[in-house]
Amino acid sequence: MIFTVSAEHAGQRLDLFLAERWAQAESRSEVQRIIKAGNVRIDGLVVSRASTKVGAGQVVRVVRAVSGPAKTSTGIVPGDMNLNVVYEDNEIALIDKPAGMTVHPGAGHDSETLVNAAVAHWPRIADVGEPDRPGVVHRLDRDTSGLLVIALTGEAYSRLSEMILNHEITRIYAALVHGHPESSAGVVDAPIGRDPHHRTRQAVVEDGRPSRTHYHVVSEYEDFSLLEVRLETGRMHQIRVHLDAIGHPVAGDRTYGKRQADKKTAVGKLKRQFLHASKLEFSHPVTGKQVSIASELPEDLQEVITELTASNRR
Repeated sequence: MIFTVSAEHAGQRLDLFLAERWAQAESRSEVQRIIKAGNVRIDGLVVSRASTKVGAGQVVRVVRAVSGPAKTSTGIVPGDMNLNVVYEDNEIALIDKPAGMTVHPGAGHDSETLVNAAVAHWPRIADVGEPDRPGVVHRLDRDTSGLLVIALTGEAYSRLSEMILNHEITRIYAALVHGHPESSAGVVDAPIGRDPHHRTRQAVVEDGRPSRTHYHVVSEYEDFSLLEVRLETGRMHQIRVHLDAIGHPVAGDRTYGKRQADKKTAVGKLKRQFLHASKLEFSHPVTGKQVSIASELPEDLQEVITELTASNRR
């Protein structure tokens, strides 16, 4: 991954510069670990201090550490799992991910992830992108279902990463939330970072990364609202954190909000948050043609809407 330092970012710490510009970085601490490992170069020279100041016109490159031959060049073990591929060409693939599937290996999830299945399906992506998440340019939470795009070539990966950074990919979600927002449409503009009281969670914090979420109300029910949500940025748990912050947490979310619903209802029986990545729209990273793919609500979420709609009619 290559970044050129603009005059606007001149004088910024290297770790902060990368944390803000590199869409695949989960956190600033992750960036610091990558720098310390010697995997970042400025104008071709390895830099291992996160506090290094970047200068205008410098070229910052994040490289993969070379440690001899690898199993698929990444160490990712191919997994024999089905993927619901809804679009594919030589450069990219769009996958409709089920709830419960983790996107890439990490703590507690070394196999049976979407990446394990993707490496088995497209062995050539092993050298595309980051070594522990080949082909991945954006992610979905384990219990969020829906669409995400996988890069199948280095060219597609570089361009898609730029498009994510520059907000050139439209990512639409369906979210059922508790209550009724005061406005039928709005924007939540609040920085997100690690929750200082719960390190496994995210929160709106003053020194967090800039984050913007757009929403509008699609339907209202007695105690819930169905929203269409559009991500402008893509921070970890962004939609869930932002909607909870405005007092309308996502239904079924056991981490943020924690509001309970009657367990006899379809909402109360939800085993995960009601959040579905329902649409992706963007210009193809290589051909430039328009790509627009939609995904219907999966059965568990559709059952909730069917029940709420029936209740509205009574």
